[in-house]
Amino acid sequence: MSTEIGFIGLGAMGQGMALNLQRKGFSLVVYDLRQQPVAKLTAAGARAGESVADVARQCRIVVTMLPGSAEVEQIILGDDGVLANSASGTLVMDMSTVDPATTDALETRLRQSGMRFVDAPVGRLASHAQAGESLFMVGASPEDFIVVRPLLEAMGTTIHHCGAPGTGIRTKLVNNFLAIGLCQMNAEALTLAARFGLDLETTLAVLGGTTATNGQLRLNYTSKVLRGDVEPGFTVDLAHKDMSLVVNAANAASVPLPSAAIVRESLSLARAGGFGNKDFSALLDHWCERARVAPVRLKGEHR
Repeated sequence: MSTEIGFIGLGAMGQGMALNLQRKGFSLVVYDLRQQPVAKLTAAGARAGESVADVARQCRIVVTMLPGSAEVEQIILGDDGVLANSASGTLVMDMSTVDPATTDALETRLRQSGMRFVDAPVGRLASHAQAGESLFMVGASPEDFIVVRPLLEAMGTTIHHCGAPGTGIRTKLVNNFLAIGLCQMNAEALTLAARFGLDLETTLAVLGGTTATNGQLRLNYTSKVLRGDVEPGFTVDLAHKDMSLVVNAANAASVPLPSAAIVRESLSLARAGGFGNKDFSALLDHWCERARVAPVRLKGEHR
């Protein structure tokens, strides 16, 4: 493939996604403030861009995967950013989780300058990004979706075209609201079960056979915190950031979400308790600590 793809932002998710693109035949020009992930990409055959502007000048497709709204605005709209240094017709695909208002502003500014914009936030975890098994929620025109689909297929296994630009990030917020809310509910429920002195395996079997079952409990908890593994796949800090986006976006749309506000503040308590850099399934350990019960673990798992 002769066309070079710019990839800006090589964090826990972006690095794995970029590596899959490079390994599957795309030619990348990459940029990150940290040299270690850039070196990993160049070892795989990518070229290192000298700056954001350098990447933008070289590439007609630029992908951004950044921590939040402020970083995305600076990288794309800043004086030395993508917009100021790209040719007309360049397509920008932002895969970050940001405020929908940021996404809308980016789409408007880029379109007014003769450029194209796609929002494609990512579902699943960093381990899925590394394995090329991500899920994407895409907001794009039909024409631009055709352009970016081969890239998404190289980085993931599940692609949902949600509609026009802006629908991808809004779908992501709805998804994360439920995923994080369920994580919080599971933490409280299993803490209660521990206080009651219930057998964990029996309790999980019951919950798995009723409408109380959910993916967070069935997949995430049983592979992470219940085995004593709280190394982050998705941190409490990131969960708090995403719930803040949910609450703020709902307020802007005049939609009351009282449970979302409660979950966001429960995450604030966990962060204050030193759990911010742990996997968000560690909310269970946080609530066990507050209730003064032993950490809940599957039999034989004592970490």
